[in-house]
Amino acid sequence: MKTFLLVAAGTLLLASCNGKKTISDASGTFEGLETIVSAEAAGRINRLSLEEGQLLKAGDTVGHIDSVQLYLKKKQLQAQIHAVLGRKPDIPAQLAAYREQLKQALHEQGRLSNLVKADAATPKQLDDANAQVAILRKQIAAQESSLDIASSGLNKEALPLSAQIEQLNDQLSKSNLINQVNGTVLAKYVEVGEMAVAGKPLYKIADLSTIILRAYFTANQLSSIKLGQRVKVLVDASDGQYKTYEGVIEWISAKAEFTPKTIQTKEERANLVYAAKIKLKNDGYLKIGMYAEVSL
Repeated sequence: MKTFLLVAAGTLLLASCNGKKTISDASGTFEGLETIVSAEAAGRINRLSLEEGQLLKAGDTVGHIDSVQLYLKKKQLQAQIHAVLGRKPDIPAQLAAYREQLKQALHEQGRLSNLVKADAATPKQLDDANAQVAILRKQIAAQESSLDIASSGLNKEALPLSAQIEQLNDQLSKSNLINQVNGTVLAKYVEVGEMAVAGKPLYKIADLSTIILRAYFTANQLSSIKLGQRVKVLVDASDGQYKTYEGVIEWISAKAEFTPKTIQTKEERANLVYAAKIKLKNDGYLKIGMYAEVSL
């Protein structure tokens, strides 16, 4: 009888060693930093190159929204700017006649100055020549100022049109659907041929190279955890054992909450717990929503 009891005890001990033993201090599910990418332009989607599960890099072009109307509007504004600036006066050409008169007046002024010195002309004639030079210089200055004002006014008239073109350029750039996040496409909400409007969700993406485990600790365990602490994360493996990862606690809730119904038994759901986020590298095995346990 004693021999039988010893054999039975040994069998139970061996079974407990070979079976999966739970050594967790907390449990939770994995979540990712999900980004919902929305349209920034309105129009028909004429190209969309993405599928659920596809890996994307930041900067990848994944589609295009029809932009013909924006392009035509831009051409119209460019033509209006050309027409406005085409009215700008040709300042050198319009001042050429005055400058030629001033050149002749200066020549006459110099000739009379020499004649006065030789007593071949009267001072009155030189005074008249000096006055003519002064008048022409004032006329040139006034005409140049007037032409500058007219030219500046036309430049200002074209500024709002240029601003509209910049707005259209921005809208045209947003017609190209450029992915901004490295990650995996989790959901696709639209198809080619559908109409897009600004703010309409197009797809959801998350970077799963690192993943977050939201685990729950009791109030008694709070003294055992801290930010930056390394912990073991245990995930069910196919061989009936645990697959172990190392994670780092990066957030601890400052507010207690009831235990999530999806994790604990009915009795334990009445307990208050504190949520914590544990960040860990993903080898491709971990998925959003997967259950895991934590060992401190």
